[in-house]
Amino acid sequence: MSDVVYDLGEVKRARYAVAAVFAVHGAVTGSFATRVPWIQDHASLGAGQLGFALAFTAFGASCSMPLAGRITHRFGSRAALRGLIALWTMALILPSLAPNLLTLCLAMFTYGATAGMADVAMNALGVEVERLLDKSIMSGLHGMWSAGALIGSAAGTLAAHLGSDARLHHALAAVVLTLLGVTACRWVLDLQPAEDEEPPPRFALPPKSALLIGAVGFCAVFAEGASLDWSAVYLRDQLGTSAGLAAASTTGFMLTMAIARLVGDAVVNRFGAVRTVRAGGALAVLGGLLIVVADDAAVAMGGFALLGLGIAVVVPLCFAAAGRSGPNPSQAIAGVATITYTSGLIAPSLIGTVAQATSLVVSFGLVTVLACGLAVLAGVLRAGDRDRPKVSPASAAVPDPRP
Repeated sequence: MSDVVYDLGEVKRARYAVAAVFAVHGAVTGSFATRVPWIQDHASLGAGQLGFALAFTAFGASCSMPLAGRITHRFGSRAALRGLIALWTMALILPSLAPNLLTLCLAMFTYGATAGMADVAMNALGVEVERLLDKSIMSGLHGMWSAGALIGSAAGTLAAHLGSDARLHHALAAVVLTLLGVTACRWVLDLQPAEDEEPPPRFALPPKSALLIGAVGFCAVFAEGASLDWSAVYLRDQLGTSAGLAAASTTGFMLTMAIARLVGDAVVNRFGAVRTVRAGGALAVLGGLLIVVADDAAVAMGGFALLGLGIAVVVPLCFAAAGRSGPNPSQAIAGVATITYTSGLIAPSLIGTVAQATSLVVSFGLVTVLACGLAVLAGVLRAGDRDRPKVSPASAAVPDPRP
């Protein structure tokens, strides 16, 4: 056991600091997503070429995530997160500068690589703060990510409405978000490896402990990716709604997820991760069934809202379980993150392929079947619970739990 001792007030400040970093990370994503049409026009790309370029985001993230643990081991958690979040926020500038397909692919690879490393580093710190406080906070942290994404997308929507150049918009956003992210990192915990601790490998397959946990995250992220990319299309093409009402279904799905994540920690602390995910899986299945049988927009929108509510806290709980499942939290989190990123990559294209061969109803039947996996596999999220330190809320100091 390390002799490092943290004051409880310091840990609480670290919680808010990490939450701010999550919000900054989300704001970058929201800022980028709203200007994709501008980037497509600037690079003179067709829909297929754009999809090909965007796939490099997940490819870059998957390749880089294992490096996050190595960087954190080398520089310590605070310096590593400060550097990685700055790289991620500044990478926002690159896609809008790309004049053609090749340069956009390179920009998206870099964008995804920096996103993935910052993602692993901030989730690893969130898991450590959760362990020190001995209560669930990961859902709330991911809720802050969703809130940041909504703020970033709102600002991007305004910039697009005003007809601003995305290069200027993203340059200004990158500067502001870099300052906010780097400033917030001043108060995160500065965790250092033990003197005899071996550095993690630069690249490694996900540890076995992360595979089943990653499978739970895979089911949730598949439903999330399918709903975000296809909910509006489903309402427009399957139910014949207006474009505005179809878009509202996607917004409602995102809002439901954000709100559920922000309040999800109270539910997890009351009922535990396993029961929360099982209940969420039941809601997601109910939502999927409503989408499949819907014959009007209200029923389908209710189904998408229930689906968002059911899967909202799953990924945060997967990261928390991964961080408790073995001696190297960053490596386990990187493994789970790689699996979930892969799910997010294949879900939209697989939904489209199935829909082309059959129908969108069958596609969301597949989503519903995968949602059943949340209830079936939820038990693996108990991993490591016995290792969580029991710290009284009244404690004046909190010991560092690392061996």
